[in-house]
Order: sequence, then structure tokens, then C-alpha cells
Amino acid sequence: MKKAAIIGYGGMGSWHAGKILAGGVFELAGVYDIKQERLDLARERGIRAYPTCEALLADDSVDEVTVATPNDVHKELVIKALRAGKNVICEKPVTMTSADLSEMIEESEKAGRLFTVHQNRRLDSDYLTMKEIVFSDAIGSTVNIESRVQGSRGVPGDWRKKKAHGGGMVLDWGVHLLDQALMTFDCRLESVYANLDYITTKEVDDGIRVTLLFENGVRYFVEVGTSNFISLPRWYISGTNGTAVISEWHSDARVISCTEWGEDNVVPVQASSGITKTMAPRSENTIKEHTVPQVVRDVHDFYRNFSAAIDGREEQMVTHKQMMRTVRLMEAVFESAKDNKVVRFE
Repeated sequence: MKKAAIIGYGGMGSWHAGKILAGGVFELAGVYDIKQERLDLARERGIRAYPTCEALLADDSVDEVTVATPNDVHKELVIKALRAGKNVICEKPVTMTSADLSEMIEESEKAGRLFTVHQNRRLDSDYLTMKEIVFSDAIGSTVNIESRVQGSRGVPGDWRKKKAHGGGMVLDWGVHLLDQALMTFDCRLESVYANLDYITTKEVDDGIRVTLLFENGVRYFVEVGTSNFISLPRWYISGTNGTAVISEWHSDARVISCTEWGEDNVVPVQASSGITKTMAPRSENTIKEHTVPQVVRDVHDFYRNFSAAIDGREEQMVTHKQMMRTVRLMEAVFESAKDNKVVRFE
């Protein structure tokens, strides 16, 4: 069995260790972290702790290295690992600029080793359920998709609050939701318009709102909030003939579609200080409601795919081209928010 090692044994490094141990395709060779207490914790858990990063990279038995560190050192560590002859998985965002990513891709090609980013939320059940609805006839042709993640704790109080370390929500949750958006449709993204929030901290963005317009006419809205004490649904999908809502991470989808557009003798309803026919509820005989069960995929498939890609049996799940497109989209988000303008996306 191939062996994997982890650089960075914080929250995500510990998560990766668990997935490597349970995935069945890699043995966990060990971990390295710059903090002694994390090395001690690894040893307490029965995991080998390398004394230095150099010692980890010099271990010829290691086939794959996962980089799970703050964002600002991804590039440096990925390149070191590639030059040491390792295949590399990097935590998201793979890096903060497309120029840096170009160098990392070039190094992987020189080394003849695989290099990818851990976009694990392509395997999220809520996302896969949304795609199932969009590519069925459940609500007709898709018009609008709203993707939201909202919390009320602000930016986590560690390096994620520091601009120098690559903090902020565009680079944290935003990269996941933007990658999901790009992977939803096999067509060109035409334009990007973004606003960023600085509510709980002024150094990095703590909320984002991005409107994406795709060539197929679908408007895709992405929102990340960290000061929302009442959350909106995870997904809201509008079509030409219905609406779907996915409330939480692991919820089934609620779908209501129209069976008969024409409706005679609509009775106006009271709407605050006035009346309305336009917004009156539909009669039950013109609509139908059903549930779409959540689509479940095994999260271990990410490491299984990477192992198969090392052997040449599969293409890596997240390709270099996809990685570059997502990083360029993040750059477009920052540009749009800074200049308050629509950015054409090429």
C-alpha cells in the first residue's frame, strides 16, 4: 500500500489523517508541524511525528504528501515536496494567485509527479442533490441558483484573520462555493460581480456576495456570511416551472412544480395595507410537491481517486485546468469588489 504524510497537523491536518487512516488506499507514514504541541499530540495518538519537514520529505517510503498549512506557505511547501519526488495534495485554496499556481504546476510537470488541490466539497451531498435537480426536469430549465453558507461566529480567531496568511472568507469558504459553481455547468462563465463584507474584522473579508452569469443564461449567486444569526437555506433553485429548496447540509430537497399555469378566478389576498392577485398562493390542484432524496457519495473517494491517478488508472479528480480556473475566479471576485464593477471572465 502507498504511504502518505502530512505537513501541518492542525484542524485540517488532523482531519486528513483520519481520512487517510480510514480510506484504505494509503498508510499514514507520519506528520510534521512547526508547533511542538501538535507533534506531541500526534505521538499520543500513535502517529509518527517527523522532527523536521526535511526529514519527512527525505523519507523515500512516502509516495504522497498532503499540505495542510496556512495559505501563505502552500506554494513553498508544495514545490519542496514536488522537488523531493512526492505526489502532492494541497489544501484549498491551492494558492492565492494564478501566477503562483503557474509556477507550482510547472514544478509538478518538471518532477513528473501528480499535484492537486483538496476540493472535497465537490463530494458534498447537498451540492450533488442540487445538480441532480438542475439536470432533471423537476423544475424545468434552471434560471437561478442561490448557494449560501451562513454562520454567526465571525472569522475564526487564528491565522484566518490575518491578511498576510491568506485569511478571509473568499479564500476560506468562498473557494469551495466558487469551485462548485464552476463545476456545475460545462459552459463558459461570462461575468462576475462581487461585494465583500468587513463587519466583524477590518483586515480580511468576513462575508462575500458574488453573482455569476453563465453562457447558458443561468444566474448563480454565491453568499458566505459569518454574522448571520438567522440562516437562509443552503440552496434555493428557481426554474421555468418550479422551485427547489435544500435547507441544510444533509437535507433532502423540497420541490414544488407547476402542473397548470392557467388559473381562473384568482381571489385577491390581503397583503399588509393592500391586496394582491399576483402574489396570491396557488391552488393545490395547479401544483405538485415532492422530495428529492439527498445524493450521497463517499468522502474517501478523493484519496481513492488520487491513488488511482498515481497508478495511471484514473484522471485526478481536480485537474490543473480546473485549479487555475478557480484561482482566476477568486482573483476576479477581489477585482470586482475593489473596483465595484462587473468583471468579464475569460
